[in-house]
Order: sequence, then structure tokens, then C-alpha cells
Amino acid sequence: MREQPSERIAKDAVKAWQLTAHLYAIIPLILGIAGLIVSNYFDFINHWIGIGLLIFSVVEWSITALIIPKIRWKRWRYQIYDQEIYIQHGIIIVTRTVVPMIRVQHVDTEQGPILKKYGLSTLQISTAATKHEIPALMEEEAADLRDQISKLARVEQDDV
Repeated sequence: MREQPSERIAKDAVKAWQLTAHLYAIIPLILGIAGLIVSNYFDFINHWIGIGLLIFSVVEWSITALIIPKIRWKRWRYQIYDQEIYIQHGIIIVTRTVVPMIRVQHVDTEQGPILKKYGLSTLQISTAATKHEIPALMEEEAADLRDQISKLARVEQDDV
């Protein structure tokens, strides 16, 4: 069996993923609070629904914001070789993907507002069949990898 890739994504990925999870956790929290407020004014709505939504939102928040980003960061690895790109990710099920350079059609970097806040970018590698991502790389590292993969893919296609 092949060794796992040695390169890691940026440590700030944990902070970015935690911030994203906090933003998503606000929705059930607001619904739970609204359910409790409405249940105090109307008899036909059970206040246990609001309490249930609040409990669910706290449990969901604690798992998605505090636990999963750290595990996700530990599992995310990648390695760029002359002939292929090796990507490993997953929380419970670990997926290892090998993308041959000859199959790479183009490489992009992407940066949303949360990644920008931490100076991170996502590298997207497109083949004819699908897209592969290496998330949350430092901006400069993502740009360097984009250029490196682009050169290696071009060399591979010239050799054919």
C-alpha cells in the first residue's frame, strides 16, 4: 500500500471551517428561540418543539464547529508528483485519490470571503470527468501549486 501524502493544508483551515460552522449553526438556534417565543403567545404550538430545536442546535454546533474541523484538518493531505497528484481526505471514510497529470485539463484557485479573511485559497483541479479540490491553502502556496501543476500537466500532454 502506498504511503499517505506528506503535505498538509494550512492550519488556519480549522478556524475558517469553524467560522463557517458557526454561521450555519445560527439558523436552527434562531428557529429554536423563535419557537419558544411563539409558544409563549399561542397555545396551539407546543413549547417542547422550541426546546428541542435549541437542544439540537447546541449539539449540532458543538459537533460541527468544535470537533469536525480539527479531525478534517488532520486527515487532509496531498502530494504533487511529476506524474500525478495524490489527495487524501475524509473524516470517517478516508478517500485517497490519484489524479494523473495527463488527465488534468485546467487548474483554478478559488477564494470566498471566509477564506480571504484567513489568507487562504482553494485549489481546484479539473479533469474531463470531475473536479478535485485541495482546500484552505495559503494564498501564495495555492498560486504556486496552480502554476506547478499547470506546467507539469502541459509537459505531460506534450510528451504524448
